Amino acid sequence: MLTAALLIVTALPAFAQLKLNGAGATFPYVIYSKWFDVYSKKTGVQFNYQSIGSGGGIKQVIEGTVDFGATDAPMTDEQLKEVKQKQGLDVLHIPTVMGAVVVVYNVPGTGKGLKLTQDALAGIFLGEITQWNDPKIAESNPGMSLPDEAIIVAHRSDGSGTTNIFTDYLTKVSKAWEQKVGRGTSVRWPVGLGGKGNEGVAGLVKQSEGSIGYVEMAYAVKNNIPYASLRNKAGKFVEPTFDAVSAAAAGSIATLPEDLRVSITDADGNDSYPISGFTWLLVYKNGKDTEKSAAMVKFLSWAFSEGQSYAKDLYYAPLPKPVIKMCEKKASGIVATK
Repeated sequence: MLTAALLIVTALPAFAQLKLNGAGATFPYVIYSKWFDVYSKKTGVQFNYQSIGSGGGIKQVIEGTVDFGATDAPMTDEQLKEVKQKQGLDVLHIPTVMGAVVVVYNVPGTGKGLKLTQDALAGIFLGEITQWNDPKIAESNPGMSLPDEAIIVAHRSDGSGTTNIFTDYLTKVSKAWEQKVGRGTSVRWPVGLGGKGNEGVAGLVKQSEGSIGYVEMAYAVKNNIPYASLRNKAGKFVEPTFDAVSAAAAGSIATLPEDLRVSITDADGNDSYPISGFTWLLVYKNGKDTEKSAAMVKFLSWAFSEGQSYAKDLYYAPLPKPVIKMCEKKASGIVATK
């Protein structure tokens, strides 16, 4: 019995010291922080996650300097090939939760309830609509006291999956945006001030009267910044709610690709919130560390079950059950090569 007890005691420190290093998206940082803390207390596995933006996370996955990455913008085919060339590894995209990119604003006297059409939103970020009382904004907000005040645009300064979701949406709904700017984790912004991370943009908007920006919903709620209702593809003004994000995902489930890289912006459906997106963990399918690969598989299994229960309290939408089944199948293919 004593020998067995000693074996258990000596085994515990090695288990407790296992650490998985990751980096990437700020979009899911709020829920990842919760997950990593809860899971670490439950299992002893530690996570060191650097919230540096999706672009930074993808770069570190390509260079092999992390055990996992995180992104709100799927890696391109070229980026996946680069990982294969440099490291001989394949990368899996594993959705973890869904979220809404919300349009936050700081316009004294307007309160909550601002409504924006596709044309108005694109016009603001193109720098073509420069005053808050512009007719293209006023026509959707009858009775709202919109000031004759200049619009200050705030956007991300770093490579960002939140930016990718936002610009993907604008590219779908505005020909002018598609031709002049396009989509991506980083774009050449026509106007505005840059902030690092979702927290940076939220800070700019909160501090700057007359400003407008885009952030993941949790950052808007945390900073008590009002956000707009947006007109969706069906012509309805929709607030960013869990049900509205789930509605946006519902239409894509039947055609979800096997690699799970998909955009759900500007989705069909009366109830769909138009700037919705998945966020993914980037995991090496054939990693070089057996213990870390096994730990990641166990963590993902927990995230797909108990982890989903934390989503709504932290202002994310949990994954639909059909998507979870696809994720579990994908995660089961994670193996170590050494």
